[in-house]
Amino acid sequence: MNFRQTTLYCFLLIPLLTSAQTSLQQNSAEIKLGIKKLNTVGSALYLAAHPDDENTRLLSYLAKEKKFRTGYLSLTRGDGGQNLIGNEQSELLGLIRTQELLAARRTDGAEQFFTRAIDFGFSKNPQETFKIWDKELILKDAVWVIRKFRPDIIITRFPEDARAGHGQHSASAIIAREAFSAAADPKRFPEQLKQVEVWQAKRIVWNTANFGGNNTTSEDQLKLDIGIFNPLLGKDYGEIAAESRTNHKSQGFGSARQRGEGIEYFAPVAGQPARIDLFEDIISDWKRVEGGERIGELINMAEHDFNIDNPAASVPNLVSILTALEKLKDTHWRTQKVQDVKELIASAAGLWFESCSSQPIQSQNSIVNITSQILVQTDTPIQLKSGNPGDSYTLLKKGIIKNIKSGSGKEGTTNPYWLAEEHPLGMYTIPDEALIGYPENPPLLQTTFTFNINGKDITYTRPVVYKYTDQVRGEIYQPLVIAPPVTATITEKAFVFTGNASKTIQVQLKAFNTSPTRGTVVPKVPPGWDVKPAQINFDFISSAEEKTIQFTITPLGRIESGTLSLSVNIGTQIFNRGYKVISYDHIPLQTIFPLAEARVERIDLITGGKRIGYIAGAGDLIPEALEQIGYQVTILSENQILTSKLSEYDAIIAGVRLYNINDHLNIIQPKLMEYVDNGGTFVVQYNVNNPLKIQNIGPYPFRLSRDRVTDENAQITLLDKEHDVLNYPNRITEKDFEGWIQERGLYFTSDADPKYSRILSTNDPGEKPNDGALIVADYGKGRFVYTSLAFFRELPAGIPGAYRLFVNLITKNKTK
Repeated sequence: MNFRQTTLYCFLLIPLLTSAQTSLQQNSAEIKLGIKKLNTVGSALYLAAHPDDENTRLLSYLAKEKKFRTGYLSLTRGDGGQNLIGNEQSELLGLIRTQELLAARRTDGAEQFFTRAIDFGFSKNPQETFKIWDKELILKDAVWVIRKFRPDIIITRFPEDARAGHGQHSASAIIAREAFSAAADPKRFPEQLKQVEVWQAKRIVWNTANFGGNNTTSEDQLKLDIGIFNPLLGKDYGEIAAESRTNHKSQGFGSARQRGEGIEYFAPVAGQPARIDLFEDIISDWKRVEGGERIGELINMAEHDFNIDNPAASVPNLVSILTALEKLKDTHWRTQKVQDVKELIASAAGLWFESCSSQPIQSQNSIVNITSQILVQTDTPIQLKSGNPGDSYTLLKKGIIKNIKSGSGKEGTTNPYWLAEEHPLGMYTIPDEALIGYPENPPLLQTTFTFNINGKDITYTRPVVYKYTDQVRGEIYQPLVIAPPVTATITEKAFVFTGNASKTIQVQLKAFNTSPTRGTVVPKVPPGWDVKPAQINFDFISSAEEKTIQFTITPLGRIESGTLSLSVNIGTQIFNRGYKVISYDHIPLQTIFPLAEARVERIDLITGGKRIGYIAGAGDLIPEALEQIGYQVTILSENQILTSKLSEYDAIIAGVRLYNINDHLNIIQPKLMEYVDNGGTFVVQYNVNNPLKIQNIGPYPFRLSRDRVTDENAQITLLDKEHDVLNYPNRITEKDFEGWIQERGLYFTSDADPKYSRILSTNDPGEKPNDGALIVADYGKGRFVYTSLAFFRELPAGIPGAYRLFVNLITKNKTK
């Protein structure tokens, strides 16, 4: 056995990965389907803007029925959306949605790719989108993926105009069309041609659709019925599509299985139009590859001779196919098909092998203790090649696990490559552009196994992972994490000061080094701030030690908002990373090392009241933000709302999208309205207009529209400057709307009863003013507030004016 650690890095030699898998264990039906797929040398690339934009039914049809190599290029990772399962936002939400996409691809059989574009939230047209996205860089990324993937057809989800319904959607169609031509032009991005060749797809088409009241299909378009049952899988592609789409759990996209006819429509965009079939004039068998005819014959023989009760009998045929493939001059298809047939050989032979670390997290440059296990489960004679002088072989015994111990160290960390650097709005900063396209990091540590199977040496690689047993979930695999020696995690993303009083900042130190580690943590603050002490020493004896340290920060005199940052000094080395874990059962554990920094902001703010009740919605960080400025926040359950004395709360706040997700609203809503009637203040944050659990959100009627203002710098007009919510306890002016992030608001109200006061008006450039972002009504002795303003983004980011206005919304002037 030649056993070593290496870094998977070269895109030209190995296809882009969709997951850090251990040994693939395919059943007989999957092996047979894989043999059939060996005979197809065609590829298709689907391109859109976000996770969930892809047509999973079409992807599964292309990958499993047409047996094309199929990919989905999502320009973004969905970073700007909302989260229905937790409170992660922005980059953290992008991490979750990346893994959800990978789970979807493992279901539908396609591969996953990304550009460096960031989803910055809703935009209304491509012009607005390209003000934030660097169009040329994203086009470059798309061309890079096309030149590597070499699709025969490119399919877009959206058109280039307003029918796309979202500026990023239409921008993705523009990128797709331009990349279709640019990938074939040696004058476009010529630096890529050192590693890839120009590529011209046969055609690019738009996969038209009928949903959301927007029907872009027509009977004169190319039609394809993909509602086909696959007997090897026991499902049709509508069922597979539903399973794939249901992986998008953070978006609440659980889907019912569709069965039977499924018509897809396609309109030509560029290239050679298709008249009767999406794949016409595309040679997708081995005749397209020089020297491929013999390979096709061998694959046909393997398919004909395949014994579903004894897949191991196909090993000799598969080895012959591998030998023939290795002689091909076409490096693209040789690379792809060699990888595929090697995995089929292992599966057919009942060969299982993996490499696991003894610990889930290891410090960079420390020794990783690795156990590799190998098992042969058929009578196929397989020898393990050693790395000893003379390259000796060991015959593996059927049913007997062979264990091999080893150790290795590795530089660097497993922090996601797109989060390694600070980045501007709209674009990740990725210094090493060879990484672009990868859905996640290439494995930092992996092992190489060489087996002699049917007289042929075959080499495999497997990532080093961590495996453990959970009492409820059973055997769990998760990625091996390589960490800095010591991390310093600041407890909040932003610290808000309401005066000149000092605030204690807690920092969680965590050691990952297995040997004793000494060092200092040194804070740095913006001009006008004071921090004490100037440094704190630490002394860890071993890994897994943790300790909490504290710094005191004080605003002094003339101050500026800015960034608190920490450096961890160990000898001559300086580290500046924190530690964050994202854990959900439906995705692998995600561990990242964000920069050890936080925003510090001094706000001219008067607060009123102290006790706040909060009803959790889809997930946000408003409670933590309010605690920053001194409020006592209690998360209220449905039972507490029904049985406790709500009058003890100065205000009650509904979390974002509460009225979309809480099935008990018909029971608790009367109690909340009673609380308002008796003098309470109830603030409801944004909801989408469909579906709503109840229709009457407030004491008087109003509707929710799809209107929104996406320009975070859009002009604000105060319509009722004397209203209490603009004057008590803080005087709100237009200046308070400066510095907001991502958007003003979303799903504004409309058709509000005259009893509501409309407080402000705003609009995107070129649109008419909209007064539905904030409405307030007195009801009985209390106040009801509905706001579509994006407080769930602004408060955690420490935006001063957003704090001032939100405090006013939850503070009723009881002297009136």
